[in-house]
Formats: sequence, C-alpha cells, structure tokens
Amino acid sequence: MKRTLSLLLCAALSLSLLAGCGPKGGDSSSAPQSSSSSSQGGDESEVSSQGGSQTDSELPRLMVLSGPTGVGAAKLMADWEEGSQAVIASATVEADNQVVSNALVNGDTDIAAMATNVAASLYAKTDGAIQVLCINTLGVLYLLEKGESVHAITDLAGKTVYATGQGANPEYVLNYLLTENKVDPASVDIQWMTAQEVSAKMTSSQEGICMLPVPAATALLLQDSDIRQAISLSSVWDGLERGSLPMGCIVARADYVQEHPQEVEAFLQAYQSSISYMSDPANLEQAAQLVAQFGITANQQVAAAAIPQCNLTYLAGEEMRQTLEGYYQVLIQADPASVGSAMPYDSFYYGAG
Repeated sequence: MKRTLSLLLCAALSLSLLAGCGPKGGDSSSAPQSSSSSSQGGDESEVSSQGGSQTDSELPRLMVLSGPTGVGAAKLMADWEEGSQAVIASATVEADNQVVSNALVNGDTDIAAMATNVAASLYAKTDGAIQVLCINTLGVLYLLEKGESVHAITDLAGKTVYATGQGANPEYVLNYLLTENKVDPASVDIQWMTAQEVSAKMTSSQEGICMLPVPAATALLLQDSDIRQAISLSSVWDGLERGSLPMGCIVARADYVQEHPQEVEAFLQAYQSSISYMSDPANLEQAAQLVAQFGITANQQVAAAAIPQCNLTYLAGEEMRQTLEGYYQVLIQADPASVGSAMPYDSFYYGAG
C-alpha cells in the first residue's frame, strides 16, 4: 500500500465551511433509501492510497475538505486504510472547494464533502449533475477578539474585522446576521484575507477582531492566550429562530448515484457511523489522532480542541431538505448568485420526498 500525504495547515480551512461536533440528529437520522470555493487551486493535502483488500472499481472515490467538513469522514477513512471496511475505493483530502467542484465535474471523484452554498451553486452550473446526500456540519464560525470591546454582534458597527471566506458561507452568514441585527454591513470594515493572514494580523497586533471557522479559530486561540472567543455566530443565528445553520454537506455525482445505488447506501451507512464515532466525547483522543493523521487539521492538539466545536451532524432525507431549503432562502435574499441564482429543484435532494 502506497500512501501519500502532504499536510496543509489552516490556510484554506475557512472555505469549508464549515459547519461544528456533538451530533445534532446523528443518532436519530438514518441513511435514506434510494430508488433504482474562494481560493483558486494550488495547494493540496492528499491521502490517496489502495487501502483495504477491496478492489471493486464500482466503489466510490471519496474527496473531503480539510477543516470541519472533512472531520466526520476520518474514522471511515481509517477503517478503509486498515482494510476493515470496503465502502470506498480511494480517499483524498483537499483544501479548496473549487478543486473539489472540478473533480466532481470532471468525473475524478464520485462522492465529496463541500460547503452547502457551493453544492447548490454547482448543481445549478451543471444542470443537476450532482445530488446532496446529507448535511454533515452545522455552524462553525466564531468572532475572536484581542480586547474587550465586542460582546454582541451589534458591537461590530464602525469596527474593522479581519475575516476569511469571501464569496462563501462565512461572508453570507456574517452579512445576514449583521443586517438582521440592524447593523449595515457597509458600516463594518471587513478585510478579507486567508486564514494564515488573519492569524498573523491578530498575533502581531495589540488589539483586533477577526472571524474564523474552527479549526483555524481553535489554532489561533491556542497560539495566542490574549485572544478570546467573543461570539459564536451559530448562537446569533439560533437567536433568529430561522432553523439550523447548515454549512457543510456530502454530495455525489448524480450519474454515479443512479448507476450504483447499493454502493451509495453502503457508503452513507458507514459515513453515519463515522460521524457518530468522531463526535463521541469518549473517542476524542483517537478521533483527534485520526484527523491529524489525514491532514484534516494542522496537528492533534488543534484537532482535540476543535472537534467539540465542529458541530458534526448527520441529517438526511426530508430533514436534510427542509434544513437546506431554509438556509438557501436566506442566501437567495442576501445574494442569489451564492446558490446559483435560484433554489435547487427537488432532484437535488437525495432520498427526500
């Protein structure tokens, strides 16, 4: 078995967006029954090997994003490498939503993790060539501060915020929450950067405010003890009583789903089990080790601190559809282009209806 791994740090983690880890719906949802990014390319973090004894070419090739959307798959990937579970043919960890999108369009992968708004946009751009299988991550965005001036989102008016995720879930969520709390986004000086640049700016300054997802936010808190977690944007979202904040999902090529329904079902059952394992506090040490092993976070220390904040979940079928439709309605009001200019059709939601 040959295994290559080039580890990425937190630079592009914000694009995944990532949505947070005690499962919400993970124990009650079952896999549905089927019938017969902002940065551009570049760095990759890859785990691609011939793990296990299963060589069936019909098994799906899996690609996940580093960061929260990739965390839930770590146990499944480990079982595959050890040969104890043959539900995938290969596994790759990527840092860029765009690279994952390209792989799906080009047929280089069959099932993938990505940001929820990217999934809807890709569905529109490809005339329905993908389907969403499940939601795997809820809100994972945090406002951090070196200082004591921010205690509510309304405190951001007139301030500078260093942020990552322009053109993706983080930007749309922040703007929506500001607007709903009667703060004009134009009154906030949002400076868009990479996660590395945000971290460097915060650690080198005497004071500052930033928005990051976990695990980039977790890594920054561990790096600089003068920085505190000021606001969970998930909590602000929940206060609006608009439903859950779904930020990450699993999608598949529609033609693969149609041609290999049994393989899709087997994958989803194994994936749900992996989510349950990764979000169980009793497994935190081993889960953190796996996340670091596959380059999903920078290291095991960051993983151990980030996993409890990852808001891992498993929402499938009609529950998935209702959750995503509520979120997409919000995004369309904020910026129709963020989801491909229109609500996805029914065919987008695997196992729903």
